[in-house]
Amino acid sequence: MSGINYHHLRYFREVAHEGNLTRAAHRLHLSQSALSTQIKQLEARLGHDLFTRQGRQLHLTEAGRIALDHADRIFSAGDELLATLNQTGHSRQPLRVGALSTLSRNFQLRFLRPVLGDSGVDLVLSSGSGSVLLQALTSLALDVVLTTEPPHRDAFSDLVAHRIAEQPVGLYGAPARLGHATLADMLAAEPVILPTESSIRTGFDGLVARLGVAPRIVAEVDDMAMVRLLAREGAGLAIAPAVVLADEIAAGLLTLAPFDLDIVESFYAVTLPRKFPHPALARLLPGSTPDRR
Repeated sequence: MSGINYHHLRYFREVAHEGNLTRAAHRLHLSQSALSTQIKQLEARLGHDLFTRQGRQLHLTEAGRIALDHADRIFSAGDELLATLNQTGHSRQPLRVGALSTLSRNFQLRFLRPVLGDSGVDLVLSSGSGSVLLQALTSLALDVVLTTEPPHRDAFSDLVAHRIAEQPVGLYGAPARLGHATLADMLAAEPVILPTESSIRTGFDGLVARLGVAPRIVAEVDDMAMVRLLAREGAGLAIAPAVVLADEIAAGLLTLAPFDLDIVESFYAVTLPRKFPHPALARLLPGSTPDRR
């Protein structure tokens, strides 16, 4: 089956917006009979009448309204394509951001804040596993991926990881839980909410091994939002960077224990070098540190 003739679709779009065959023919520098023939050929290809005539005016049928909606989006996308490749700054392609499903929502919000409220930037936000998001980035389905680890070079050699933040991981809980003389005493006595994020889990395992304690882990969580909720409900002490619990800390619901865990979590924005990157990325990644591990 042959495809749509886009010249015919363009002519149909002009007639539909004009509502009058004669005026549309004049705008397109065609004879009225030639334009009418083009519309009939498109109707034959689609298998539906696109217009009904009422006097001198043409009115869209239901099929015509559907066709016009698609035609408008098709030609609008073409205009955006030209604007993007010519770098005229008039395109409206959305900024497509992927984030690990386990990543702190507070951190994601901080990253996006420079473009929030900007009428010139439309956001499309996705979440998922690291491998799925990085594959989408490689295939140009995403503009940037937020993660806590740089991608492995053997699997994603073309990607660049920008280290955009680094935060110490602390022990947070209700003030009543924090009255212990030493870190070892606290971890031995209080239940712990432990994220499964690799750098935090690895650092915590090394910490308890050095201290010689066997903590009671009441929850191992792969979602930082759930770490936050469990800590707020008093289920135990949360092992997390401050950004995860920022609202609860500000409200005085959770307090940082006065002990250094010597655990650090890094945050990365991963991009694919492109000749035509989304213009908003320059505002989101000023002065970032590429990591090409």
